[in-house]
Amino acid sequence: MALLYTDEQKDFINMVKEFADENLSTKDIQKYDQEGECPPELFKPAFDMGLHMLEIPEKYGGAGLSYETTAMIFEKLASYDAGYAITLVSTFVALRSVMIAGNEAQIQHFADVIAPGAFAAFALSEADAGTDAGSVQATATRDGDDYILNGEKAFITNGSLADIFVGIFRTSDDGNKGLSAFIVEKSRGGITAGKHEDKMGLRLSNTTNVTFDHVRVPASNLIGEEGHGLKVALNSLNLSRAFVATLAVGIMQRALDESVKYAQKRTQFKQPIMKFEAVQEMLANMAIQTEASRLMVNNTMKMMDAGSLVRKEGAMTKTFVTDAVQQVTSDAVQIFGGYGVSKEFPVEKLMRDCKVFQIFEGTNQIQRVTVAHELDREYRQ
Repeated sequence: MALLYTDEQKDFINMVKEFADENLSTKDIQKYDQEGECPPELFKPAFDMGLHMLEIPEKYGGAGLSYETTAMIFEKLASYDAGYAITLVSTFVALRSVMIAGNEAQIQHFADVIAPGAFAAFALSEADAGTDAGSVQATATRDGDDYILNGEKAFITNGSLADIFVGIFRTSDDGNKGLSAFIVEKSRGGITAGKHEDKMGLRLSNTTNVTFDHVRVPASNLIGEEGHGLKVALNSLNLSRAFVATLAVGIMQRALDESVKYAQKRTQFKQPIMKFEAVQEMLANMAIQTEASRLMVNNTMKMMDAGSLVRKEGAMTKTFVTDAVQQVTSDAVQIFGGYGVSKEFPVEKLMRDCKVFQIFEGTNQIQRVTVAHELDREYRQ
């Protein structure tokens, strides 16, 4: 690989490999994929290992790892199952909102809730508010020292698993400036998760609608100021969309690994198909795209570690990598031929798992709009 890993990073990656070899057997993953299940008990070993606390600074009880190292760890984990990886990563999406705009007490509270082994969820999207996040209709009404939350959120990863949410609610009718961000503990009652979505891919990941019915939270759960909710959400997503690209790299690496091994052993015309120039070209392109994507993610993680909110760079990384993974997994299926579309072989699942990466955390179409806006702003200066 083109990256030069530190000894510590190598140790972390090997540790996660050993963890996945022991806890994510192919047989179990196939079962959960076919049934569309996300059993909470499957994540207990990950909690015991502290994988849900990697990004949390040490002073709040976490491991305090850099974005760069955390991304390397989750790339490896996603090569085993991206649905498993994103279930853990979704806690970080909520965490980043609190880390960016919350106060010390809120960060510590969030860390304390998830530390024993709990999930978090980020609740922004609604049925009519996806790309247009400013269309959020769920409300937060001030009532003395509390807010009362009402509304339904859609496509929430960890929706039925989460013990704590970061949610975006409307506190006024002032368009985008009328949205505010809140920490919402499930223990407050009035929170109901809908049915688990029967998805094409990432079927081990739990995705549901979540309804908030007169959920009362203290005003101290407001993250930042009233009216700053959309800013909180977008700044968090700038980081998160770059980070989810590392999961796509894990899928790409797995697709490449499986394809090379298959091409070496599959024979046609009395020789391995690895000898055919057409197959060689596909494998070479897969390797090039995987390595370029890994380097792009790594550079963006270093920028995030340096304090950048990577508005443009995060959008570029997410778009490039999640477009590339579509081609890499498609080529993997092509190399496997008829076996490539069989559920008995791994590449069929990889191709299903990767499609949604072009959609969630902001569609790749809207990411290109973001890049263009940033270019326009930069060149006007």
